[in-house]
Amino acid sequence: MTVTDEAPSGFLPLGIRMGFLESNGPLYLRWANERATLGFRVALRHCNPGNVCHGGMLATFADMLLPIASRLQSKTEMGFLPTINLVCDFLAPAPLGSWVEGNADAVTVTRNLLFAHGLVTADGVACLRANGIFKITNPDSAKRGDFSREVLVGPSGAQA
Repeated sequence: MTVTDEAPSGFLPLGIRMGFLESNGPLYLRWANERATLGFRVALRHCNPGNVCHGGMLATFADMLLPIASRLQSKTEMGFLPTINLVCDFLAPAPLGSWVEGNADAVTVTRNLLFAHGLVTADGVACLRANGIFKITNPDSAKRGDFSREVLVGPSGAQA
């Protein structure tokens, strides 16, 4: 089976292209109606021997989805958001070639912590539920990188 990285209409490549994400991507982002949706196409490199997306890739996706969507939707500068806790419930397989996408929301934001939850689907079928806690760091931290709205959703600040 030949699988391309093609994304559905309205999704554009996520503006972060380095390190771990470069090896496991590409990830795509759609920004519409003040909501961020992240997604990726399940390629062979994401699969376990059963030709379904490996749970580690789905957990990796959740670990990026929760803080990125929460940051964009809250419109609050949070600096880098290292993971403190991530809980994933695997609900169904995401087969080779399927389009995986997820939405997330901040549940609570304190001075130091972001609590978020999200749901991930594969071709429209719920495949993962995730909850996470992330440390809010100083926006001027040297570890921060550039996670600005412009980098994540593009210079226009809006997609689709």
